[in-house]
Amino acid sequence: MKNILRDPLSFFLRVLVYAAAVLTSAVIVCILGYIFVKGVPHITPSLFEWKYNSTNVSLMPAFINTLIMTALALLLAGPPGVFSAIFMTEYARRGNRIISVVRIAAETLSGIPSIVYGLFGSLLFVVYLHWGYSILAGAFTLAIMILPLIMRTSEEALLAVSDSFREGSFGLGAGRLRTVFLIVLPAAVPGILAGIILAVGRVVGETAALIFTAGTVARIPADLFSSARTLSVHMYSLSNEGLYINQAYATAVVLLLLVVAINTFSQALAGRITKTEL
Repeated sequence: MKNILRDPLSFFLRVLVYAAAVLTSAVIVCILGYIFVKGVPHITPSLFEWKYNSTNVSLMPAFINTLIMTALALLLAGPPGVFSAIFMTEYARRGNRIISVVRIAAETLSGIPSIVYGLFGSLLFVVYLHWGYSILAGAFTLAIMILPLIMRTSEEALLAVSDSFREGSFGLGAGRLRTVFLIVLPAAVPGILAGIILAVGRVVGETAALIFTAGTVARIPADLFSSARTLSVHMYSLSNEGLYINQAYATAVVLLLLVVAINTFSQALAGRITKTEL
């Protein structure tokens, strides 16, 4: 009580922090609870049949397409994003104006609505390059979308590594390339993986951009130039038709579980890499 009277502002801010934490947790629990309550009872074996039709409304093709799309997008955007961050933090001069422009451009691109990326991908990949509605067009569009996110998070992770690591490596006679890839990069892996997890979440949950580039065909693609739908597009299509609302909730449950599984695997991998380095 005396502490409250002495510093009422600190007490008020503490109450606000706890209230915000409780409110945020309650909202998340309510959303997840609502989705699970509505979706779990409608998860049936027919939803996991290999081929989709209007009777079983199978999500298995969309599930496989989601994994393929996520893997391709990360393969296209991951290495360029991480290597760009390495160049900006380890090789470019401090205060370089071009690097400042690149950072501003990356932050601006991160805030652009996904439908804009979808229209750009549709004009470039689908129409101009004649790829049509395809897995490849969707993956390239998603790669462009998540590239700024991976680049900025990787840069922040590299900047968070103490300069004493670099100085110690240089002092032992190691070159810059060896220092970056054997000392700095392993120390920044948890932060880089955190950015990749965010990118995966955006890829898995993306709908607007894929409707304009990958299409909505509910089947497993024969090749990279085949049209296909992901889980998020599948869920949108079912709810938009209005005939399979229960199956749409079931798809949402599977989508949530997939994201949780990917995040858990990434965090476990980051923890194992960190322990190995220590």
